[in-house]
Amino acid sequence: MNRITRTVARGEKTDTAQLLGRAGMACYALVHLILAWLAVRVAFGSGEQTDQKGALREVGSTVFGQVLLWVLASGLAAFGLWQFLMAATGYAWTSGGKRTRKRLGAAARGIVVLALGGTAFRLAAGEGGGGSSDQTQQEFTAKLLQLPAGPALVVAVAAIVLGVAVAAGVKGVKQTFLEDLDPSGLPGKTRRWVGWLGTTGYLAKAVVFAVTAFLLGYAGFRADPRQAGGLDASLKTLAAQPFGTVLLMMVALGLAAFGVYCLAAAWAHRR
Repeated sequence: MNRITRTVARGEKTDTAQLLGRAGMACYALVHLILAWLAVRVAFGSGEQTDQKGALREVGSTVFGQVLLWVLASGLAAFGLWQFLMAATGYAWTSGGKRTRKRLGAAARGIVVLALGGTAFRLAAGEGGGGSSDQTQQEFTAKLLQLPAGPALVVAVAAIVLGVAVAAGVKGVKQTFLEDLDPSGLPGKTRRWVGWLGTTGYLAKAVVFAVTAFLLGYAGFRADPRQAGGLDASLKTLAAQPFGTVLLMMVALGLAAFGVYCLAAAWAHRR
């Protein structure tokens, strides 16, 4: 077991793994920048699909975009694998419970990013790539509701998503994400901007997660999977509120800020 751990650790620290991981994070940044653009379009009445799949479809909507979609898919796969390596041996600059939480977060992020990369590969190959985030969420909720104590399980999942929202908000406010960056890798004048971008981005993601948790919890209380929804439904729910256009524009700005932050993190992430 120790030999396996040492082997994984060496893999995580190699220049090749670092390069692929950073390139993948840049691809992850691009997805968030496109999501921000789609959110702006929804704010002004577009019916676009505003989830990760919608962003990937936007990339592949032109001939050049089809080539870019293959690059994006490969980058997301590399980023997902890098996150698993980080989960196995990374975050050596922290210790104790904080390191454990960061490694668990990396593992969860790896699963999400690899799934997104799989969708990108299917879209690049001309396949459907599965349903929207809303359809996936509703199907998942419907299966949970069929189980004994199904509504309670759905509400429990909603509470977990709400916890993720709170964690993202706290991370943004406290700027703990800066612990994972090497300050020497950033020009002096940009460090404050990176902190601001990260804070804005994490707060925007916290809002989206909170709305998703609300929709999921409401579906559990009503025992109706149609009330659940993913990122697409969350953004459109915001748009439907009083001053919804302003709210959605703020979230779009936050998603764009998170995308730019990811570019900086790809450049200056600790080894």
